[in-house]
This record gives sequence, structure tokens and C-alpha cells, in this order.
Amino acid sequence: MDVISKGAEDLKVAPNLTDYARTCATFTWSDVPDLCAGMGGGCNIAYAAVDRHATGPDAGRTALRFIADTPAAAALSTHDVSYAELGRLTRTFTNVLRGLGIGKGDRVFVIMGRVPELYISMLGALRNGSVVSPLFSAFGPEPIATRVNIGAADVLVTTAAIYKRKIAKIRDQLTSVRHVLVVGDDLAGTENFHRLMDAADDIAPIEHTTADDPSLLHFTSGTTGTPKGAQHIHGAVAMHYITGRYALDLHPDDIYWCTADPGWVTGTSYGIIAPLLHGVTSIIDEAEFDAQRWYRILQDQQVTVWYTAPTAIRMLIKAGQELPAQYHFPHLRFIASVGEPLNAEAVWWGKRVLGLPIHDNWWQTETGGIMVANTPAFDIKPGSMGRPLPGVDACVVRHDESGAVSVVSEPDVEGELALRVGWPSMFRGYLHQDERYRRSFVGDLYLSGDLVKRDADGYFWFVGRADDVIKSSGHLIGPFEVENVLTDHPAVAEAAVIGKPDPTYGELVKAFVTLKTGHIGDDDLRRELMGHARKRLGAAVAPKEIDFVDALPHTRSGKIMRRLLKARELGLPEGDTSTVETTAAQHGSEVPA
Repeated sequence: MDVISKGAEDLKVAPNLTDYARTCATFTWSDVPDLCAGMGGGCNIAYAAVDRHATGPDAGRTALRFIADTPAAAALSTHDVSYAELGRLTRTFTNVLRGLGIGKGDRVFVIMGRVPELYISMLGALRNGSVVSPLFSAFGPEPIATRVNIGAADVLVTTAAIYKRKIAKIRDQLTSVRHVLVVGDDLAGTENFHRLMDAADDIAPIEHTTADDPSLLHFTSGTTGTPKGAQHIHGAVAMHYITGRYALDLHPDDIYWCTADPGWVTGTSYGIIAPLLHGVTSIIDEAEFDAQRWYRILQDQQVTVWYTAPTAIRMLIKAGQELPAQYHFPHLRFIASVGEPLNAEAVWWGKRVLGLPIHDNWWQTETGGIMVANTPAFDIKPGSMGRPLPGVDACVVRHDESGAVSVVSEPDVEGELALRVGWPSMFRGYLHQDERYRRSFVGDLYLSGDLVKRDADGYFWFVGRADDVIKSSGHLIGPFEVENVLTDHPAVAEAAVIGKPDPTYGELVKAFVTLKTGHIGDDDLRRELMGHARKRLGAAVAPKEIDFVDALPHTRSGKIMRRLLKARELGLPEGDTSTVETTAAQHGSEVPA
């Protein structure tokens, strides 16, 4: 097996984690600095990330550098927000919420692109003791409505463009929402974000919160049913800090760029919280992906630490080697990736083309922070997730026929990745789904649902998901949500959705559809169904491929066997088919309307 060995000449600065074995053996969570000591008791993520810097030695340092969404050929236009200014703005937004009667425990949902108002809203709401739920701005109306209603949002903060395009048509469904704050135009039934900010002052004592108080609500898709709302607490800040130190190797003078959208957990934990905790400068690109623009940002902004996704890396690879050869990255010292497994060739591509290997890591919405990682001082085994970070006790478990779980001690045995409870950012529940939450644990082990192997050196290797959740561009997509929208179309009798391997996206969403009597499965209907799904789900979630089939395979209890569809699509062994129900429909009979 090829290994990328590290020596002193490969490290531009001394890593924060050097003696891995010794640090793991001696580490305790009580050793993490108290980032909220100046609060006078309690714990609050926004205090640790902003308030303590805003009036200290780092007050004048740039916290957030926004790069405007300008034409590709234009020069990069930037706007810097210092820690002092971020503190003033977040305090002001805290007062906006208090003026609206929004307090501790109330839920503030934020859906907008990577603009300053998103960061101000989230951090100001956390200071207020409110629970913050960021939503992906590319979601269509239906995923937005589903999540807002599950979370019983009190406030929705968005932009005029998103409101007019997506939210206005579902506003009457959002019965819990008391206030909609809009950045931009004055719109009927909404309140103007900046007018409220102008009317509020910036003296806002922080709400008293403890480490156990709720802070963030992140939605993650499941195999069946509605999305799961994973609940997190303010005490997660200890994990954000220590993983920023060890997994991302943040140093005080770093220029850091996390490309993830804050609508996903990576964009919140490592695009907002972790870099602010360490007092570094974060680059925030308001534009969508463009290979040349990204290389220009790395060069012109002198990025030192870059955290991105395998899909983006594959798109850069696809753009060719000639493009990066036009740019130089002498300051770039560490590249990390997360969201889905990073193939070995991408790791080597980074070393050949960018001068640095790409360091994969692994975590989930439920874990709240990075669990397994390749850190700067590690030798890299390309294709591996890396090793558990200090404070993380990870193992491989097997399930027997009775459902009992046993820990595997031998190397190279496939099983489910499990984590021993006790890390600070572990989710504290699925909203309204207590039984589902309990099923995530056996004894003191959290079961991740990811199948892995651990080699003799302690490196973990991803094998696949234990369920049908689709990982596309680093995002988890629940099949049920897509199937539900497809079956709402008057031509569709039944739908099943799988993830199909794709060299760029990791997996793309593919749907298999049976039609009601009188409808013909032709290209016109296929385009109509794709448009129907994009309109309601958004392009990021909607299927990229649709096949019309005579019937779908079911178990005798009526459950669609997506596993079987995926095996047939990929030409793999079908495995045990003893539970497949054989009916007239399975042999091609039309399904009645």
C-alpha cells in the first residue's frame, strides 16, 4: 500500500498535534480551556466565538472576509468585518430579537446565501439563548416547509429573493412562524432586517446559558419518514475548539477557508464556530463554485488552511492541471476534506498539483464535530479516513442475528463504526423522535450507521452506509423525501430512489417510477417529472435520472427493496431475495389510478 510519509520538510509550521499516542493517552475533556470564563458563569457558543475577542487583543483582527459574487473575469471584491465589528453587529441583532419578544429557547431559522446577515443572525441568536437552525439556501419550498414545521420555528430570517421565489407560496403553511425578517426589499407580511437593525442599539448583555442548554438544530435525512432534527448544546464548543486545533491545525495567524455552506453542519461547525474560536480570519466566498475563481482566492487571499469537500476536489480535477499551474499557493500549508469518502487518487492529485496531499476526515451531523481525521503530522494512507482524535473512542462493532452488538478487536474486519459516548458535541436527541434517538445507541456506544474497517495501524477505512441514505456532494439525502414528491405527481403510482455512484458527485439521485394507467413513460414525462421535483425540492435534492419501470420490488410487508434496485442498477449480486413479494404487479400488470 502506498503511504505518504511526513517529515519536518513537509510541515511549514509545527503542528498542534505531534505526539499522537501520548496525547491520546493523557487527554481529558476537562483540560480544554474554559472559553467562557469571562461570562461570569455558564457557557455560550457565541460568547466564546465573538464576545471574548471583540473587546480583547484581537478586536481589530479581521474575523470574516467576504468576497462578493462578481463576474468571473472581474477582480475579487472583498469586505472585511473585524472581531469588534462582528461583536457590535451580533449584539445589535440580539436586541432585534428581544424587541420582537424572542427569547431563550425560541427557534430562529436562517435561510440565505453566504452573506454577512447570515453570520450576524446566527451568532446574535445564539447570544440570545435562542436555538438556531440554518437551512440550505438551495432547498426548494417543500424541504423548507417540512423542516420549519418540524422545528416549530418562531422566526425565519431570509433574503427578499428567496422569500419571493420559495417562501411566499408556502407562508400560510408555516403556522408557527411569528416573524419573517427579510434582507433586501420591503415585502408584505415581512419585516425589514436592516430597518430593525438600525432601530436597535448594540448594548445587549448575553443571555445566561449553560453547557447543557440547546444551541443548534441541524436537520439530517433518514431512510424513511421525515428529516431528523439533531439537537445540539452550547457545551459542544469544547469539541469545536479542540478539533479546530488538532484536526484543522489552526494557528492564530491563519487565513482559513471553509467552502461548506452554513446550511449544512460543516458550514456551521467549521465555517463559522471553530475558526472564530481560534481568532483566525475566515474567507467567505459569496459566489457559487468556479474553478478559476477558487484558485484565484487561494492565491490572492493567501489562504493557509483550506477545508473543502470531495465533490469540489473532483470538479477541480476535472478542470485540468493547466488551470492551477497559472496560480501559486506558497502560503497554503494544510488541506482537509469531509462529506464523503475521498478517493486515493484525489489525495495524490493534491500532492502533485497543489503541492500538498489532501487530508480526509470523518464525522456526522449527529457527532457535531470531527471524530476521525488525518492530521498534519500523520503519515497518510490515501483513501483512509485517518485515526480517532484525542478524546474520541472509536471502534468497529458487529451485529449478530439476535441484534446483540460486539466490539471487533481484529484488524481489517468489516463492521459498523461506533463511538463511545462522552464527547462534548454529541447530539442530545432527535426532535420529536425519542425512540429513534434511543435506537442510535447500544449501551454506551453510539452507532453511526457507517460500515468501516480498521487496519493494524488504527486507520479507519470507509466501506459504505448501512442504510439507504444517499450521499451526494457531501450532503445526505433521504430517499423518502424525494419519493414523496414524485408520487404527488398525478402520473406516478409509485417511486423508489437510490444513490448511483458518480465520479463527480459521489452519488447522484436516481429514481425508478411506476405510472398510473393511461400515462406513457417517455422523454416528455421524464422532463416534466424532473422539473416537478426541482421546483419542490431544489436542484440539489431532486433526481438527476429517472427510469420508468413496470413494477418495484417489495418485501412481503410492503417495503420497497431499494437494495435490490441498486444491485440491479450496478450489476451486483442481488443477495437474499427470499422476502421479495411476487404479485401481479411484479410481473408487469398496470397499477390502477
